[in-house]
Amino acid sequence: MRYLSQRYAAPCNEVKAILSDIGTEELGHMEIVSAIVYQLTRNLSIKEIKEGGFDTYFVDHTTGIYPQAASGTPFSAATFQSTGDPIADLTEDLAAEQKARLTYDNILRLADDPDVRDPIKFLREREIVHFQRFGEPRRTK
Repeated sequence: MRYLSQRYAAPCNEVKAILSDIGTEELGHMEIVSAIVYQLTRNLSIKEIKEGGFDTYFVDHTTGIYPQAASGTPFSAATFQSTGDPIADLTEDLAAEQKARLTYDNILRLADDPDVRDPIKFLREREIVHFQRFGEPRRTK
């Protein structure tokens, strides 16, 4: 949503296109992560829920997908970080892609299931590509 919100203030069509393309792809990333989380949690027993520390989440959401950070902080529009200044926004976008890559790196350190690892590796690779694409407008003109 950050990138899709920033595209309106983008200075040129090329930057608008990059923000639109990556913003749309990132929505797909959320779908992939949501599917993984649901598949991992949908058949948990109450014992597994309690032992895994999932009980607090379960009380509010059962196994529904409720976007939040690992800390429990729910998704917020505050993460959009759209300032209207193209340099500030693109710099923020570069940082966001690195944070996403780091999150995927950390998941890979914890996960051993290939059905989790393989899509997470793919998403990590895409974050690297996004980082490179956000650097392109800063190198031109």
